Amino acid sequence: MKLTRGQFGRRKNVWTVAKNAFEKGQQYAYRDRRTKKRYFRSLWIQRINAAVREHDMSYSVFIGKLHEKNIELSRKVLADLALNNPQAFKAIVDAVR
Repeated sequence: MKLTRGQFGRRKNVWTVAKNAFEKGQQYAYRDRRTKKRYFRSLWIQRINAAVREHDMSYSVFIGKLHEKNIELSRKVLADLALNNPQAFKAIVDAVR
């Protein structure tokens, strides 16, 4: 019952309903820890794509050329640079060309 504190209605004070609500919540938490990784990767890809298109290149071409030049930067770092430090991202795009 301690674990369902703050729930709404009978989920907080009826044992069987609270137990079921807690178990279902644990299933969602397990599943969504993995889903969150997918969502963030797609967000990073969208941000990189938008930033690269400003420099007349597509995302797939950019990533392919990054691998050719052996520039080891993760998509998370690239997306952060594109968002917060456009000059550094432009330098990376120029290095790839």
